Formats: sequence, structure tokens, C-alpha cells
Amino acid sequence: MTKHIPNTLTSCNLISGCIAVYFAFAGCYEEALLFIVIGAVFDFFDGMSARLLNVSSPIGKELDSLADDVTFGVAPSAMIFTVLYIHDYPSWLEPYREIIPFLAFVLAAFSAIRLAKFNLDERQTTSFIGVPTPANALFWGALIAGREDLLNSSPWMVVMIIGMVFLCSYLLIAEFPLFALKFKHWGWKGNEVKYVFLITSIPILVLMGIAGISVVIMWYVFLAFISNQFKLI
Repeated sequence: MTKHIPNTLTSCNLISGCIAVYFAFAGCYEEALLFIVIGAVFDFFDGMSARLLNVSSPIGKELDSLADDVTFGVAPSAMIFTVLYIHDYPSWLEPYREIIPFLAFVLAAFSAIRLAKFNLDERQTTSFIGVPTPANALFWGALIAGREDLLNSSPWMVVMIIGMVFLCSYLLIAEFPLFALKFKHWGWKGNEVKYVFLITSIPILVLMGIAGISVVIMWYVFLAFISNQFKLI
């Protein structure tokens, strides 16, 4: 019985992702973000339960990647698609209105590539190489759910959204080290970057609400970049 617990949790992640996709296409962005977050919770506990119960399997790994691509790849892509589908376009892009929204799914493809690489890359046991798919999904979900007004503030925002899709797609598979919030001990030395990130993220979330999640993700990537430059991680 216990051997089925991790895969059951993974399946709940997959179901959460499917529901998030539904809400994304319906333009219910807060609900879509909620189910992405719920999927992330299931994703966290399926891995933990597999380790605790010592029942990990190749099937579980494949199922986990499939669920993650739906929840953290297809769902945010569907949110971007919907935003681009209803957005005002600059006159020179208007003839391509029926095509441009589909560029959102480039993100889903690169999320799948990222997950496949993660399964094979043995360097990512204590840190990440490239932006994790849950972080990318939370960035887009929070940005769209929290600041849809900003994204719709100008027809030229379409160009920015498309540019961000390709930038985020690159960051998913880039050979760029990022720290993971895993603590071998609770002391300050060796955990400076992690503690700075956690302490500074709290006021951002309190002051900015949902949109603050996307700012925290950007801060995470920026802090990792600075830390790498100064060899702090």
C-alpha cells in the first residue's frame, strides 16, 4: 500500500495542473495560480514521501516529470496564451494576432526539456542548474494574476511578454547555478545567501501581495547571479 503513496501524490499534482490549465483558458488567473501552488505542494510531498518510504522507482520519476510539465509548464503557458489572445496589439503586429498567442507554449516545451535534463543531471542534488520549473511557473502565475492591469497597460506590452517568454525559456535550460533552499545546518556561515533571500522576501510579499511572488522569483535569480559573481555559492 505504501509504495503507491508517492505516485498518488504525483497524480494529484497532475490533476491540479489540469485544473490550473482549465482556469487559465477561462481567464480565471487567481484560480489558475492557486492550483499551480497546490500542485507545487503535492510535488514537494511526493518526493519527500518517496524518500521516507524508500519506494522511489523509474516509473515515479517519469510520472513526476509529466505532472510537473503540465502544472509548471503547460498551465503558465496557458495563462500567457490567454493574455496574448485578448491583448491589444500594435498595428504592425495586428496581422499576426491569430498566431502570436501560440508562442506562449514555447515555455511548455522548454519546461519539458528542463525536466528531462534535471532527471539526468547528477550535479543538481544540492543546488540547481537553470531556473526550476516551479519557480518559473510561480513567476508567471503571480505576475498575471497580480498585475494583469500592468500587462494590459499598453499594446507594446505584447512585445515585452513575448520577449520574457523566450528569456524565461532560456533560463530554464541555461548553465546557470542557483542555490536551493536546503540547509545542512542552521548556522549563518555557509547559509548567508539563503538567509538574506528569506529575510528580504518577507516584506516584499507582505507589501505586494500576489504580485510580490513574481518579484521574489526575480530577486532569487538576481541574488543567485550576484552570488555566483562573488563566489558566495
